[in-house]
Amino acid sequence: MELKKIIFIALFTLPMMMLAQEQKDTIAAVQQDSIPAVQEDSVPAVKEIEYERAAFESTSLIESQTNRVYSKGTIEMIMNHRFGLVTGTNDMIGIWAPANIRIALNYSVTDRITVGFGTTKDVRLQDFSLKAALLKQTVDGKMPISVTYYGNWAISALPKENFYHLTDRWSFYNQLIIAKKINKMYSIQLGPSYSHYNTVDASMSNDLFALQFGGRAKVTSTMSILLDVNQPITSQNDPPKPGFAVGTEFSTVGHTFQIFISSYKGIINQQSNMFNQNEFFEGDFAIGFNISRTW
Repeated sequence: MELKKIIFIALFTLPMMMLAQEQKDTIAAVQQDSIPAVQEDSVPAVKEIEYERAAFESTSLIESQTNRVYSKGTIEMIMNHRFGLVTGTNDMIGIWAPANIRIALNYSVTDRITVGFGTTKDVRLQDFSLKAALLKQTVDGKMPISVTYYGNWAISALPKENFYHLTDRWSFYNQLIIAKKINKMYSIQLGPSYSHYNTVDASMSNDLFALQFGGRAKVTSTMSILLDVNQPITSQNDPPKPGFAVGTEFSTVGHTFQIFISSYKGIINQQSNMFNQNEFFEGDFAIGFNISRTW
């Protein structure tokens, strides 16, 4: 119960942080506009806040979300594809093995808020998501990092025989993404997360905390190297294995394409965090790609 109270308080207060920075920006703009013309020579102009460019080109960092929130009115279409595990048998490096795929659509309600919907093949998951830029990194360094909230609610569309109650289909994911653009070449992020499934096996816990770390190294103006690591924090007897992925991103205006190898088969964050049993450094990995297009 105490844990639920803490999570509720956090989710209630985080939007206040976003509104506070927006209000500060608005006040600065109003003050600048309200200075009479006759005083232009005697009153110094209020400096408008200049935000740093987004730390990442895409809204996703292989398996994880980034702090990227597109400008108001932007529509983003996403395709996530995971081939089967590379087993070394007659599976054409996993291409002939059973694959997982997700198609999603996101819409930027404001410059700071994005909502989305996606559908995933495995477990027939339908997910509804919200991303909110709470704090944005500024060029002058007064705000040295960006802080973004990402959450989703997913419901399984498997036949009703698989569940006792409607609520057994539900799962949830919440994450705070703390990102920093170090310079034009390097960006990093750290993301504590909380996953919850209403129904799990008796040997498992319904809740899981994890810590994600990721980064991008820009090689050329259109190509970057990506790293994504996710460490579960749990006391379960048979805990999920850490997630590890590395890949390459190609970006142009309106498009990003990521190709990578990853220990995750799932695509939805809570599914990957709760149920992953693949060990990347023991050869348990799959080839995958993400494609996004914005309008």
